[in-house]
Amino acid sequence: MVSLFDHKVSELHQLLHKKEITVSDLVSESYKRIGEVEDKVQAFLTLDEERAREAAKKMDIKIGTDEAKGLLFGMPIGVKDNIVTKGLRTTSASKILENFDPIYDATAASKLQNAETITIGKLNMDEFAMGSSNENSGFKATRNPWNLERVPGGSSGGSAASVAAGEVLFSLGSDTGGSIRQPASYCGVVGLKPTYGRVSRFGLIAFASSLDQIGPITRTVEDNAYLLQAISGVDPMDSTSANVVVPSYAEALTGDVKGLKIAVPKEYLGEGVNEEVRQSVLDSLKVLEKMGATWEEVSLPHSKYALATYYLLSSSEASANLARFDGVRYGYRTPDPENLIDLYKKTRAEGFGDEVKRRIMLGTFALSSGYYDAYYKKAQKARTLIKQDFENVFEKYDVIIGPTAPTPAFKIGENMSDPLTMYANDILTIPVNLAGVPGISVPCGFSNGLPLGLQIIGKHFDESTVYRVAHAFEQATDYHKQKPGL
Repeated sequence: MVSLFDHKVSELHQLLHKKEITVSDLVSESYKRIGEVEDKVQAFLTLDEERAREAAKKMDIKIGTDEAKGLLFGMPIGVKDNIVTKGLRTTSASKILENFDPIYDATAASKLQNAETITIGKLNMDEFAMGSSNENSGFKATRNPWNLERVPGGSSGGSAASVAAGEVLFSLGSDTGGSIRQPASYCGVVGLKPTYGRVSRFGLIAFASSLDQIGPITRTVEDNAYLLQAISGVDPMDSTSANVVVPSYAEALTGDVKGLKIAVPKEYLGEGVNEEVRQSVLDSLKVLEKMGATWEEVSLPHSKYALATYYLLSSSEASANLARFDGVRYGYRTPDPENLIDLYKKTRAEGFGDEVKRRIMLGTFALSSGYYDAYYKKAQKARTLIKQDFENVFEKYDVIIGPTAPTPAFKIGENMSDPLTMYANDILTIPVNLAGVPGISVPCGFSNGLPLGLQIIGKHFDESTVYRVAHAFEQATDYHKQKPGL
């Protein structure tokens, strides 16, 4: 059966304009689908049905007037549960924030309101965005709509699974080391991590402040461009947001890649990358070649240090950021502490999950006196070298292309007892965050019925070129039209 969500945003906008559908129809479609598949997929932590239906009724009155001109007007969206939403429970999938009702909106959330989207609910994730599989959620494990025994990826697993399952039209995720792109790859949808500073982080519950970015997860590249347009821009509430002009991303979707120079890092197709993943990337490059692009193999020599660099820096920042959850001001508090120190210890021991504790301990160790120079400082130097590798390649090439993840989605429970194998799932996405450049994952094939993702990486603040290449590739293939048989 054809769903309204099989249409692109621009098509739905036309249908609304012609009064062939209403916003209430779109919201009903979302909750109907959630009713059908949510018990299998488990993508949502909180639903906001009453407010969503109320908002839809008010918007229906505006249809056909100038007030309904915005392209995202009335479109249903899911929001990752680490982006705070006023009056809508936000837990970051952690027991320590189990009953947290924010009193303000994150900038990205208020920009969605300005664009008049409708928030359907908050999406499951790895606790405090720490994980690559969604199994680290404090509440439940989300499942991959393509195969319910597989993980959807992480940490934005709920965001990717909800879009793939057709529960919402699109969603917001956050990406610290691949947390938008890797689940987008596993779930066969489009996910973009913008340039660091392109989207405000105000109201994003911090994991690692120098790496985190909010970004869009959608069914098509075109929808992705519209959603990024809505949430981008400088924000006085976030000193790291960049005062850089936001171009019209939709104008970049020309389908033309003639003369485009592509770099393919040999490190991204080497050891550890599944043969079918490797082949799907080479096949994708042939598609782009036929359209007039050229590609050459290059080297990003310091990418072998990216994993160690990332886990030292992100854990160090996490240990500082998560110090605020102490049972004193808000969030969970242990019931009967003996004294203040006991309050801190028991609250954190009972409130945080294993992975969060592991990273806090690693980060605290790396920042401690006597180890700071050996670990944290050295990791910062390695980060600079990784960033310089990208800058050197971008002097000659327009984009860098490789796989998004080294394998298709793995089975639930398969890597839970082996954190190092789990960490290695992000090996191809992490360097992008360390360098602060934009990257997108688009569907590029299947392995035993499981989706594979192609990663396209661009220069700082050059999302337009990334979208141009991704859109041209999408138009020349039909992977994005495949749907899971839920």
